[in-house]
Amino acid sequence: MAVDWSLAAGTLEVVPALERPDLLADPVAEAVRALDEAEAARVGVTEIDPELADTAAFCAQYGSPLELSANCVVVAGKRSGEVRYAACLVLATTRADVNGVVKRRLDVRKASFAPMDEAVALTGMEYGGITPFGLPEGWPVLVDAAVAEVPAAVVGSGLRRSKILTAGEVLAGLPGAEVIEGLGR
Repeated sequence: MAVDWSLAAGTLEVVPALERPDLLADPVAEAVRALDEAEAARVGVTEIDPELADTAAFCAQYGSPLELSANCVVVAGKRSGEVRYAACLVLATTRADVNGVVKRRLDVRKASFAPMDEAVALTGMEYGGITPFGLPEGWPVLVDAAVAEVPAAVVGSGLRRSKILTAGEVLAGLPGAEVIEGLGR
């Protein structure tokens, strides 16, 4: 089933991601190539001004609906000296419930956003471009149920100079993905 990227693209032209792997961070390109052919065809990419990678600026400049943009953040928490990581994917109109839902899911006393340099080093992606595609093996990818339901969503590409567009159900089907009701508040 094809994705109508135009729903989220605003004024941008989107092409199949595998036609422009130069617009994807290396781990992201590998993750898209690892999808089956039908799913990979549902992942699009578009080039943007890297100065406009932040969600609000991106949506304002390109006319992409804020309610179809999803933010991916890396969260960390400790339990018995072990650091546990997760990626959280929520609509841009919400915030991840880090100290409730995420803390319970990671089974840690306290959860917080991972420091920028740590998130960048662990993911191999640029800050402001982190995406649920191509994250380290074993990380849970917590997807808010509202993200899983959108017909087309804009997410990072691993680089600040581009964005991925795909269906929420593709995001919900990524390795390690868990759809969680109420993750975004």
